[in-house]
Amino acid sequence: MSRKLEFDIFRYNPQEKSSVPHMQTFVLDETENMTLFIALNRLREEQDPGLIFDFCCRAGICGACAMVVNGRPGLACQTKTIDLPTRITLLPLPVFKLIGDLSVDTGVWFRDMYQTTESWVHTHKVFEDSAIEERMENDVAEQIYELERCIECGCCVSACGTARLRDDFIGAAALNRIARFVVDPRDQRTDRDYFEIIGNDEGIFGCMGLLGCEDVCPKNLPLQNQLGFLRRKMGITAIKEIFRK
Repeated sequence: MSRKLEFDIFRYNPQEKSSVPHMQTFVLDETENMTLFIALNRLREEQDPGLIFDFCCRAGICGACAMVVNGRPGLACQTKTIDLPTRITLLPLPVFKLIGDLSVDTGVWFRDMYQTTESWVHTHKVFEDSAIEERMENDVAEQIYELERCIECGCCVSACGTARLRDDFIGAAALNRIARFVVDPRDQRTDRDYFEIIGNDEGIFGCMGLLGCEDVCPKNLPLQNQLGFLRRKMGITAIKEIFRK
């Protein structure tokens, strides 16, 4: 016998002057292999066509359907209702600008993050389209691939205590991005160059080490390892700077 699920969903459309933040309860019969993605689409089709939420790939790749599920950031398409109690609370991700209901704008945040971290390979080499692609050791390529698996869903930022308190903290996603270029042998930036970007309270030294980011990452990225790696590297660089002076 299927369960009856109660969804307490945050409702607010900032573009409508008459709209006020509130929670609305919906009741839905659970079906086999139901995910929150399926449940939300059914609610919008069957009960309230004005319900606002985001989705795209429904395969855990685009990160668009990230939201707070019973107090924990996660992807709606990867969360099965069978793993949740019959009462489910859904909230939009904090930190990011609210578009409406469960939809937030992560795009502006990540665009600013890419500009802050200068997220491209820095090299003095002149590009030649006819040149053979540079060879790379397999273990290095695998390290870069591991760090590139971030889908920019924003879960790690929303679970970060520092990011919740401070708008200027760049967050685990940005630090993971920096680690990706530190590993890349094609990037010719020095530790001193990276220190200028993240060697401060807005960067790696602002991290409180709570590791909420890794706990909620839907791709299980090794964020703890990368944050520790960068903290040691930037700490050593800071000491070198002191003795250089």
